[in-house]
Amino acid sequence: MLRPTLLGLACTLGLAACQAPAPPPAAVGGPFQLVDQNGRAVSEQILEGQWTAVFFGFTYCPDFCPRALQALRAAEGELGPRTADKLQVVFISVDPERDTPEALKAYVENDAFPEGTIGLTGSPEQVQAAVKAYRAYAQKSGEGEDYLVDHSTAIYIMDPQGRFVRVLSSDQTPQQMAAQIRDAMRGRA
Repeated sequence: MLRPTLLGLACTLGLAACQAPAPPPAAVGGPFQLVDQNGRAVSEQILEGQWTAVFFGFTYCPDFCPRALQALRAAEGELGPRTADKLQVVFISVDPERDTPEALKAYVENDAFPEGTIGLTGSPEQVQAAVKAYRAYAQKSGEGEDYLVDHSTAIYIMDPQGRFVRVLSSDQTPQQMAAQIRDAMRGRA
């Protein structure tokens, strides 16, 4: 007789645990002071006013960075012009030693990348503060002028208030990225 009551209590407690509120999302993003590809000082306020895809990389990156920018360009095509016009792309360099504003300008103006991509750089300290604010990762790898920079490959989707909404995976197709961006814009989890 006691067994069914204990089983019922265990099930009730289990359901109550399943209904506990989810923890708040991780804080991603925050204040930064950087310089854009035109040499103008900018802050996190550059993210305000429209949806933004933010990611960290460097102009000498042999694989992820150009591939991610090309995928974002293709995702914009999937979104269509009315929706794509609501999205800006911000590329934050994790290689401030080589990625000067001039180098970023030449890089982000590549026809294969989204039109209007904003390139940001700064002092090593400024770049590291931005990396930390986004909970990203960047570490110089190798010596000499041909060094690489190991870095995270997440693409952060920020809303028009500059708040983190979701992350895109670097292995998503442009169609999957477009669907994720569209869902974010529509307020879908």
